[in-house]
Amino acid sequence: MKNKPPYAIESVDHALHLATLLQQEGPLGVSEAAARLGVSRSTAHRLLAMLVYRDFAEQGDDRRYQAGPVLRPADPVGAPVALLRQAAMPHLRALVARTRETVNLQVLAGTEVRFLATVECDQVLRVGDRAGRVLPAHLVSGGKALLAALPPAELTRRYAGSAVNLTRLRRELGLVRRRGFAVNDQATETGLTAVGFAVPWPSGAEPAAALSLALPSARFDHDLLPTWVGALSATATAIRHELG
Repeated sequence: MKNKPPYAIESVDHALHLATLLQQEGPLGVSEAAARLGVSRSTAHRLLAMLVYRDFAEQGDDRRYQAGPVLRPADPVGAPVALLRQAAMPHLRALVARTRETVNLQVLAGTEVRFLATVECDQVLRVGDRAGRVLPAHLVSGGKALLAALPPAELTRRYAGSAVNLTRLRRELGLVRRRGFAVNDQATETGLTAVGFAVPWPSGAEPAAALSLALPSARFDHDLLPTWVGALSATATAIRHELG
């Protein structure tokens, strides 16, 4: 029998309870969530906002909240996540020091990208922590870099029956392969631009993960692209050696 911990953190308990309700019972409004938890509407709203931020919930057009990507059945990640994170972190920090922009480590799971780690830069205007988030791979710079490495038949299999325009996506991924990097120009968030680069697996198989350099769109400069891509490439190579 499980007993409540003697030093339970009430806010954490409320958030976990709310996530469970969304997963098992379906959409809830703020008032409904407050009633179920026995808290004020303002507290319920703050809890839901945090669940949305971490992808445990999402808000529908009717303003009710439902289970987010983290709580839905997930496609398996083909990469060893713990090993990747451990190998990459020192190099992510070095890349941030070199570029003074935020850096993310991502892996591909089906048609989604999962953010394994973020190292934020120290600039006042910067892209914040995305660790734990799940986004459509065809919109994310790192996701596009990883999709570009898939065999054509595998790409077709993953997107069969989806609303994604596969012909258009193939054209974009062809450009990514020719360039060696991908760009997300505000496709996932207004005011955010990112440059993605795949991290090759030591055995020469499909890339294990991707790096993305994320920055405010106001600071994006095409003239700096070669410098950023060079830094991403060097970091990807260093991570590959670390994995090997």
